[in-house]
Amino acid sequence: MKKQSLHFPSSGHSAHKAMPFSNPLFDSEALKRLIVPLVIEQILAVTVGMADIIMVSQVGQHATSGVSLVDTISNLLIQVFSALATGGAVISSRYVGKGRHEDACRAANQLLLSIGAMGILIMAVSLIGNGWILATIYGKVDASVMEAAETYFYITACSYPFLAIYNGCAALCRSMGDSKVSMKTSLLMNAINVVGNATLVLGFHMGVAGVAYPTLVSRIVAAVIMVAVVHNQKRPIHIDAHFRLGFDWKLIKEILSIGIPTGLDGSLFQIGKLLVASLVSTFGTASIAANAVGNTLASFEVIPGSAIGLAMITVVGQTLGANETEQAKYYTKKLMYIIYISMGILNLALVFLCNPILTLYNLEPDAFSMARFVVLLHGICGAFLWPIAFALPNALRAGGDVRFIMIVSIASMWTFRIGFSYLLGQFFQLGLAGVWIAMVIDWVCRSSFFLRRFISGKWIHNI
Repeated sequence: MKKQSLHFPSSGHSAHKAMPFSNPLFDSEALKRLIVPLVIEQILAVTVGMADIIMVSQVGQHATSGVSLVDTISNLLIQVFSALATGGAVISSRYVGKGRHEDACRAANQLLLSIGAMGILIMAVSLIGNGWILATIYGKVDASVMEAAETYFYITACSYPFLAIYNGCAALCRSMGDSKVSMKTSLLMNAINVVGNATLVLGFHMGVAGVAYPTLVSRIVAAVIMVAVVHNQKRPIHIDAHFRLGFDWKLIKEILSIGIPTGLDGSLFQIGKLLVASLVSTFGTASIAANAVGNTLASFEVIPGSAIGLAMITVVGQTLGANETEQAKYYTKKLMYIIYISMGILNLALVFLCNPILTLYNLEPDAFSMARFVVLLHGICGAFLWPIAFALPNALRAGGDVRFIMIVSIASMWTFRIGFSYLLGQFFQLGLAGVWIAMVIDWVCRSSFFLRRFISGKWIHNI
């Protein structure tokens, strides 16, 4: 039964020699096939984000600030999609590990139905409440910044249903061990983005709208492609040939048992970031621009951790589904080791290349100085703390330990990242530097709890 449930058969005796198990579920080649496309996909996503900021910065610092403010809101809304996709990926991976492929396909149907409906709802709220949402959160920003934010928010909100479907399909592909297809789709999506940005911003001088429209088009194309992929009836996990409407509440409950705590964790995390961004907006346009650039480069610094963290859901989910607890622990440690090595090398390179990279963003001297500080702080501290704080929890989620993660994440976020941001940034007048120092304190707290939880073994639950 176990052999039928696996999608990563060992490819030779040499792979077994390096493993402490007689029947490893994932050999080195299998892990490479899963991880490498995910890393490339993350690189593409972050690189396009950097390109967006670089191109829109040619319009002016107000445009850079406006786009960054909307991206903070969008990340909060998109978190709902990611949470549901994670729930679907964990449940599907567990079913695959148990050899219950029909249940995995039924879960796929319910995931796409649920996540698509959620995407439409969030789009509607964003379009109707565009100005009110922005004014409520960022009412004190300059008029030019607000105008840019409203334009960008309105156009990109139309892409939410398509982004939701793309995330759901990508999660299902990862559950069956195929991360290459989402990588190829991401390559096309990002190519559309970059070419569209260059054409509309630099060629037709459309400003913020020139960045927003390619984002919308690229997400529509990506969603259509990924639906076609998971519609293929020959795949181990697929949606029905004739997609049927109707909710299977038992399956949705299983998906939500992972998705809701993950969503609460992620959404409250993004709400916290939104509050911090609101605080940063009171420091002035230079701080907003520096924060935007800092966030973009910080995303680049954690690419290996983000990608391999996604792979953990598949690997740990399948091993636990096959009742191979020791293998789940072994692969978690192995993947964490890879994260530390790769992030260490990448962050060291970015620390040395910090100045020439920042010159690409057309920042004024004050903003440049602040951006340099936050990039260096994130790069040095992130190499040590970020993997345990944010990658290791994916293994715990695959083990069903979502409630513990949610409690620790929310408590740490609101106590340290938010509370200390106001304490250091506003009360002690450290400004943007205080906000990022508070973030590092948050990492220390998360890391200590998650590491102890993993070592205890209490994170493994039956699903």
